[in-house]
Amino acid sequence: MRLTVHLDTFDRAHPMAFAILWLDKDSRQWSREGHLGLELPEWGSLHMDCGNTLVCGPNDATPVCVLEGLDLNGCDGPFEGETGRAQWCAKRGRTLMAGHWHVQCIDHEQAAPEHGLFAGGDDV
Repeated sequence: MRLTVHLDTFDRAHPMAFAILWLDKDSRQWSREGHLGLELPEWGSLHMDCGNTLVCGPNDATPVCVLEGLDLNGCDGPFEGETGRAQWCAKRGRTLMAGHWHVQCIDHEQAAPEHGLFAGGDDV
């Protein structure tokens, strides 16, 4: 299962700050599909903690962002349109920035990606 998640309302970072992330529930990886005003790597790993999803960098288990209430292990979700609070923690040593996340799309198909990060080829 793959999810497209939109992060926004991080007004302290930039008035129009947003990020669109593609989350792969099975591989526990994510990729950045678009962003403005939020600095984050192109991809990374996903970790679960008490019903929250931790969006981490590729080489580090320290979260860049915590998607509160987005439980990728849950039986009943996530579902399209689901929303919650996001805590932006990319800038270490600074106060957390609150924003929101919402699930834009869920793809239940098991099709392998043709190109890019999760294709498993030399494109990475």
